[in-house]
Amino acid sequence: MKNNPTEPRLISLTRLLETARAEITEKTPQELQQLLGQDDVLLIDIRDIRELTREGVIPGSFHCPRGMLEFWIAPDSPYHKPALSPDKHLILHCASGWRSALAAKTLQDMGCPRVSHLAGGFTAWKESGNKVEEKT
Repeated sequence: MKNNPTEPRLISLTRLLETARAEITEKTPQELQQLLGQDDVLLIDIRDIRELTREGVIPGSFHCPRGMLEFWIAPDSPYHKPALSPDKHLILHCASGWRSALAAKTLQDMGCPRVSHLAGGFTAWKESGNKVEEKT
């Protein structure tokens, strides 16, 4: 069977992640630890609520489910959350760093000037021995 040049080709997940990571800023758990608590930094946990309940959270993080991120960030959205101010350095994380890398790229494309993501996600945070709280 020949490839039809008029049919769209799917990009592999690996390629999609490589492209996003080439255009975004990644923070290590150690770098994130130094940034937490600064007034102009907001750590955004984009994992599903079930993941937070099961695994815990990084203290001080703001939960925004991945499916709502663009809607909560955009000032013209009826779902806009003022806490997600693009004036802050927005640092995203998920479980392993895949969703947050793609989400960081999306926020950059939306015009957010300072966006990063946690390389390795929540897993890397925990494995580095950093504090985790139960979801309350």
